[in-house]
Amino acid sequence: MSKVQDIVNYINVTLTHNIVYDDKIDINLINDRVYQGLTDDWTYEDVCTLILNVCDDLSSLHYKYSEYGAKILYKIINDTFIDLNLYSFSDKVNYINDKLPKYLNQDYVNFVKYNSEFLNELINEKNSLPSFMDLFGYKTLIGSYLIKVDEKIIENPSDLYLRVAISIHFRSNDENKLELIEKSFNLMYDGYFTHATPTLFNAGTNFEQLSSCFLLGTEDSLDGIFKTFHDAGKISKWSGGIGIHVSNIRSRGSKILSTNGESSGLIPMLKVYNEIGRYINQGGRGKKRPGAIAIYLEPWHSDIEEFLELKLNTGSEESRARDLFLALWIPDLFMKQLEINGDWYLMCPNECPGLNEVYGEEFETLYWQYVEEGKYSKKIKANDIFVKISISLSETGVPYILFKDNINKKSNQSNIGTIKSSNLCAEILQVSDNTTYAVCNLASIAINKFYKDNVYDYEKLKEVSKVLTRNLNNIIDINYYPTDESYKSNNTTRPIGIGIQGLGNLLLEMRIPYETEQALEIERNIMETIYYGAIEESIQLSRENGPYKKFDGSLFSQGKFQFDLWDDKHDKMWDWDKLRTLILENGIRNSLLTALMPTASTSQILGNMECFEPITSNIYTRKTAVGLFKIVNKHLVKDLEKLNLWNEEIKNKIIINNGSIQKIDSIPQELKELYKTVWEIKQKWMIDHALARGPFIDQSQSMNLYFEKIEINKVKSALFYGWKKGIKTGCYYMRSMPASNASSIIEDEKECLTCSA
Repeated sequence: MSKVQDIVNYINVTLTHNIVYDDKIDINLINDRVYQGLTDDWTYEDVCTLILNVCDDLSSLHYKYSEYGAKILYKIINDTFIDLNLYSFSDKVNYINDKLPKYLNQDYVNFVKYNSEFLNELINEKNSLPSFMDLFGYKTLIGSYLIKVDEKIIENPSDLYLRVAISIHFRSNDENKLELIEKSFNLMYDGYFTHATPTLFNAGTNFEQLSSCFLLGTEDSLDGIFKTFHDAGKISKWSGGIGIHVSNIRSRGSKILSTNGESSGLIPMLKVYNEIGRYINQGGRGKKRPGAIAIYLEPWHSDIEEFLELKLNTGSEESRARDLFLALWIPDLFMKQLEINGDWYLMCPNECPGLNEVYGEEFETLYWQYVEEGKYSKKIKANDIFVKISISLSETGVPYILFKDNINKKSNQSNIGTIKSSNLCAEILQVSDNTTYAVCNLASIAINKFYKDNVYDYEKLKEVSKVLTRNLNNIIDINYYPTDESYKSNNTTRPIGIGIQGLGNLLLEMRIPYETEQALEIERNIMETIYYGAIEESIQLSRENGPYKKFDGSLFSQGKFQFDLWDDKHDKMWDWDKLRTLILENGIRNSLLTALMPTASTSQILGNMECFEPITSNIYTRKTAVGLFKIVNKHLVKDLEKLNLWNEEIKNKIIINNGSIQKIDSIPQELKELYKTVWEIKQKWMIDHALARGPFIDQSQSMNLYFEKIEINKVKSALFYGWKKGIKTGCYYMRSMPASNASSIIEDEKECLTCSA
């Protein structure tokens, strides 16, 4: 018998021993595929990799192969722990601390040491791969999240979740901190929620930068601009996603009095930000991912036309900054002028100051005053600007579209100032400027986990929301802040952002098509419950520690909630009058509580559809930093199996039809309605879902729009519909149908990972 056959036999006996597999798994098929790919010079590691690749390849036949592959990978990694004599959680922490003496927080290490018996026993009860995790999710964790020493993985998923839970709570003054650690750990391990990517990266380390989002402003001076360059680099180094508003920066050709010269305008400055994002990798080269920066500009700025061309495929490199993410901060006046095909006037903020500082009637009065005084630099049709916006959307998916007045009229920080921008993913809305950098800590709840036995458990959802509120509030106090400006902001307003993931999974499990009023009602109830639970816990935190410093004068201090600012006439399911009384009596600890971020990587880990997105495709291949993975909609597979319809032929038909089942005659119409992809859903429903959630989201939501082909009239119609209904983020990304079919590669995008929660 050859050496490689010895290895395979050893693997079959030891590696897969005691791994429970479903009857959907054909072990003989796996073995046959493995033997076909072997050569005599292969090592044990080569064979293990081949087995995992075979499992992933077969996952297009059935999702159970991916789950089985994850169990094998878990066994492989656990064998390396045994080789290193690492038998407990505390063993691993000590090993990491010995090998990487400057990496872990020593207070964290000491806490683990003094509480090792409790912590080891706690984690031993969860000493297996989480039930929700498949090969794709596990490899995603391994790729970036689990701690490695000399390229060897020294954590299991349970170790990661316990590290995060300990880090959040061990320094608190709560007498029941061990109970809080246990509760957070169990909920994360069971897949009820996850903290954001930076929190998972950095919890328990010497530099616990656990925040996702930073919103920066800059002073219009040489010193001010270079200071913001420096600060953006520092924040990017520690895994923060950055949004910068530049509407106050003078445009090209503006006079510089001190030198009697002219300004070069925005574009050369933005090219520097582009290179900062490329050079300052988050976590260091090859460790995490490149930095990512979004630039926000109001459309009256004189450099708006060049700004909208920054990411286009054509044009000179001198006028392009293709690694930036562009965003427009659109006042109502622009939409009004666009609607009547009116004139639009471009202005330099140096000649026409203050426009970015005001909104609503005050903005419109000041804008028309500058027009009457002839201070504008160019007169153009508003529609001509919108044509350029549409061209950029068609080629690049950006700029993001956010509505300045809807945002500020519904801001719980209106007593502090004007909001001038959002973050990298267009869901964080806070006041920021060159002296105060807004920060937000994020997490998401897997809302599909609360549906069992045909009943949705709103009470448990509320309790989980309360746990997350306390967790995120603690993070504000323990967080490492890269700049003084970010520390100042977070400790003054104490905002948090609780989001969701798994809406698509939930609707499929409840048998509710996306394009129905019933789906809107379910989503509305879920967001109301999360918002209620978060406020209830934040009031309790205020009882314990006092309200946030800028509470007086806020909407909360007036007994107003986010839904009071919307035209929301729906009946509520919770006792808001009671909460109103409590908040007036006790204050509230956090100025903001909810924000629906993208959840690209964390949804992969938990095995859910991203945030509130419907199905993108029923079968596709996904390319990430850790490899290619075949993804099949397991809910559809289960339904087709019940009808004895799931087989190789049906699978191939779905692939031929670009991941759609609409043209497959043998599939019942009921399933066709349930399993519509996002390309087959009317985009009005996407906006209606956002509007249903909106009254309970005091920040915003990263809502994408999907068009088979981006056409100016369709885009205009969708944006006008959302704007008039009061939506804040009109569109995060605008997607168009890829030319190739659904079996082709879909690549993950770095902008989604930064805020992923």
